[in-house]
Amino acid sequence: MGLKKRNKISAEFSMSSLTDIIFLLLIFFMLTSTLVKITQPVDLPESDSKTVAPTSALVGITPDGTYSLNNVPASLSSIESSLRSEWPTRESRESVTITIVADKGVPFEKVERIMEIAGRLRVKAIIATKPRQG
Repeated sequence: MGLKKRNKISAEFSMSSLTDIIFLLLIFFMLTSTLVKITQPVDLPESDSKTVAPTSALVGITPDGTYSLNNVPASLSSIESSLRSEWPTRESRESVTITIVADKGVPFEKVERIMEIAGRLRVKAIIATKPRQG
C-alpha cells in the first residue's frame, strides 16, 4: 500500500497582521506629530508650497510689529536668548524648526530679522502660508 506523505510547506503570507501593524504605526505617528496652533487670527500670505514640517518654536509677528514666541509676547532679543537657552548645544538644534507666522501686511524686514536669528542659531526657519485659491 503506497501512502504518500504530504510535507509541503505553504508559501502563503497573511496580510491581516501587516495591516494591523500599519494601522498602529499610523496612530503612533499621528499622536507624536506636533501641530501648529495659531491662537490669533492671522491673514497669511498665499503660496503654492506643499511643504509640511514639524514645529519646534512658533514666532508670530503682528501688523503693528510686535513679536511673540509660542503665543507669548516677546522682544526680538528675548526670542534669540529663549531659543538659545532651550537648545544650548549645536547638536540639540539639528532638528529644530522655527515657524514664522506673519500677516500679509507685515514688512519683510521683520520676518528677515527672525530668519537672521535662525541663521545665527543654525536652525531651520519656515514661513507659514495658506494654500493659493484658484
